[in-house]
Amino acid sequence: MRTLISAVTLATTVAFGSTAYAAPTAHPTSSSITAIDTCALSSLPSQASDTLKLIHSGGPFPYRQDGTVFSNREGILPSQSSGYYHEYTVKTPGSPDRGARRLIGGGAKTTPAHVYYTGDHYASFCEVDENS
Repeated sequence: MRTLISAVTLATTVAFGSTAYAAPTAHPTSSSITAIDTCALSSLPSQASDTLKLIHSGGPFPYRQDGTVFSNREGILPSQSSGYYHEYTVKTPGSPDRGARRLIGGGAKTTPAHVYYTGDHYASFCEVDENS
């Protein structure tokens, strides 16, 4: 058994480098969810403002995935019923793909009650203050 664990540890080190890799949990418990900080729209990349304008106008959006349901599988955002959240790409200049930046709207599609920003593909969020 110890040999198997050592082999798995070695394979993980080879695959992911010398930094230890911890697999994410499927669903955090309610006690592990922390408050989400607020961020001023003016503090975000300028492309976030562009995306927010598209959300408020109903598009057209540059990527086919924009406006699709965001499932909140990470459990970081407040728990809501399925279909409450929608995701939108915040363009990353020079990126060959959609990049990691997104706005997540909660509520009505063009007038979301809450807008969240992630710059690290859903690992963390801040709630956007559109008036600052």
